[in-house]
Amino acid sequence: MAAPMLLRRIPQFLKIQFWLYGESRIPDAVKKPLLIAGLQTSCTRRHQSSGHIPARYGGWHTVTLIPGDGIGPELMSHVKEVFRHADAPIDFEEFTLSGERESVEGEGVEDAIVAIKRNGTALKGNIHTDVNRFAVCKSDNVRLRVGLDLFANVIHCKSLPGLKTKHSNIDITIIRENTEGEYSSLEHESANGVVESLKIITAERSERIAKYAFDYATRHNRKKVTAIHKANIMKLGDGLFLESCHSMSKLYPKIEFNDMIVDNCCMQLVSNPNQFDVMVMPNLYGNIISNIGAGLVGGPGIVPGQNIGEEFAVFETATRNTGKTIAGKNVANPTATLLAGCLLLRHLGLNQHAELISAAVMKTVTQNKVHTADLGGSAATSDVVEGVIQEIQAIKQ
Repeated sequence: MAAPMLLRRIPQFLKIQFWLYGESRIPDAVKKPLLIAGLQTSCTRRHQSSGHIPARYGGWHTVTLIPGDGIGPELMSHVKEVFRHADAPIDFEEFTLSGERESVEGEGVEDAIVAIKRNGTALKGNIHTDVNRFAVCKSDNVRLRVGLDLFANVIHCKSLPGLKTKHSNIDITIIRENTEGEYSSLEHESANGVVESLKIITAERSERIAKYAFDYATRHNRKKVTAIHKANIMKLGDGLFLESCHSMSKLYPKIEFNDMIVDNCCMQLVSNPNQFDVMVMPNLYGNIISNIGAGLVGGPGIVPGQNIGEEFAVFETATRNTGKTIAGKNVANPTATLLAGCLLLRHLGLNQHAELISAAVMKTVTQNKVHTADLGGSAATSDVVEGVIQEIQAIKQ
């Protein structure tokens, strides 16, 4: 059997041990690097290792592309154009997944999950979810994250020079547990007019996201991790999450740890955001805090996001908006989507291509001030993209 196939099977075996015993209880012998078919791998997950996904065909990577709804399709076409000018060795396998129309055979969520598992990574736009009280199905976005066990949603909210915002020098990383909590979609009507919604918090997944947050802080030379919760009211569920974070913090004595109640956190974010460094929280709070964080540094058109799992990764904008009202008008800010593409490239080990595109985007937005309406300018989407391509060509010369 070819070595890549063996490597793909290893995490499945490890996942069983991880879920049964927790990572700290896996025998040391199993944690040590393995040598299979001349290739060294490790029992630690891909998101924790320093290695990158190997290119499969002549140095090219195949990536699943899910344009989504709203402004997603037009922005993804711009990403492909920018990648082409940057000579990024990416082949996109485009997959149609929409919440605005009936799915056809071969275009369901399960098919998309199979495609992402085949390729390892994806770049996606947001998929529309109807607000329908009587709908019984999960959001397609949630089904993708849960189906691929993309347990960590990570967004980096950093002030950009040249953008007028209320606060400056913001540099916050928000880490959100992505697979349980209020997004477990466990609801039922126990009596007429009485609905029960179950919020699931487990020690296993709370410890996993806490460990990811402290590992992230260590790798990126961060000084502090803040756990966000509502344990004063939800004493069992959020109490368990907070207890898991406290316990994990003891293994990282060089990282300062504190906690904050979510409502106070929202007020502190808009009044004194510079006190925060790395933040870790359950699912719903992460959704709210991520939107506040993005708003602090320029809005949804600026900040990219990544969903990281033990085996797979999906990249998208941080705030997961479809932008339905501005779709097709050539006014959407492409910055966040282009930077999500840069995160994808870095994940694949294509750092030179990522830096090329990122530098071009930053110069276009911060120095040349090609701003769309959301940033107070009058530039069209295509103006920003053309500016980025011109900068890429200038850097390459």
